[in-house]
Amino acid sequence: MEPLEAFHKIRETMERSVLGQPKVVHALLIALLTNGNVLLEGVPGTAKTRSIKTLANTLDADLGRIQFTPDLLPSDITGTEIYREVEGRHTLVFEPGPIFNNFILADEINRAPTKVQSALLEAMEERQVTVAGKTYPLPGLFMVLATQNPIEHEGTFPLPEAQTDRFIMKVPVGYPMDDAEIEVIRLVRSEELVALNSVVNPLSDQNAVFEARKAVHDIYISENVERYIVSLVTSTRHPERYDGDLKEWIEIGASPRAGIALDKCARANAWLSGRTFVDPDDVRAVVYEVLRHRLMLTYEAVAEGITPDDAVCELLKQVPVA
Repeated sequence: MEPLEAFHKIRETMERSVLGQPKVVHALLIALLTNGNVLLEGVPGTAKTRSIKTLANTLDADLGRIQFTPDLLPSDITGTEIYREVEGRHTLVFEPGPIFNNFILADEINRAPTKVQSALLEAMEERQVTVAGKTYPLPGLFMVLATQNPIEHEGTFPLPEAQTDRFIMKVPVGYPMDDAEIEVIRLVRSEELVALNSVVNPLSDQNAVFEARKAVHDIYISENVERYIVSLVTSTRHPERYDGDLKEWIEIGASPRAGIALDKCARANAWLSGRTFVDPDDVRAVVYEVLRHRLMLTYEAVAEGITPDDAVCELLKQVPVA
């Protein structure tokens, strides 16, 4: 099966299981193609956990779930060295933590203290974990999907900026439409008799993901589109160069990681659309997910009810295509 055909089948299977959330499914596929991590933000019951479980089942990949709580320790994530008897001698043996799975569901990541959240940084960026001075590589297929509740703040800790920048996309997960919610009820009713694992059979092995990633790297992107990407990112750092309220809204702009992420995600979007080149519409299709968590708004903007999405929308109006 060709990689593009495999990904289309993965999309179809996920959309049959994760009803009413096509944007979430599309974002997960782009993150998978770009070897990135995703932050899903939504209230409970909007299929965030179901999305990652379905993706793991579809690829027959290992899934590790970490329920973040205030008493969680970094070793609960990375693993730790323990004393064991080996061939008659007591020695320290490394016991891997849940981070050593292919897909990691970091559930309610903002409920853990900053020290615990930072335990994910090396894994998300370097694809490795260091414990007691020793470095252990993570699986070749590895992705962190973190969730957080946007309306509940008691007992939560804001994510450090250094960590949010490691997420290639931030995706809001809202409630489904009425018709889709009816289908959700019917789907869950049918699953009461048949377990999900037997419904969603693996469609492809993990090699299809690596082949698809190579194909995404071959997608052509012109210098004009590259300049458009850079202009969008740098405009967040120098909003005073543009008319309107941007300079009053944005306090701190996006880092160079935003440009790298836009390049990767735009190429993945073009590949999923069956094209061999990137056009500006591919950039605009992913720009909200890439930039919304990388912008820090001014106090005045927040007080006026301005959101990062409002700022990105204004950027798209102000920044011309090169």
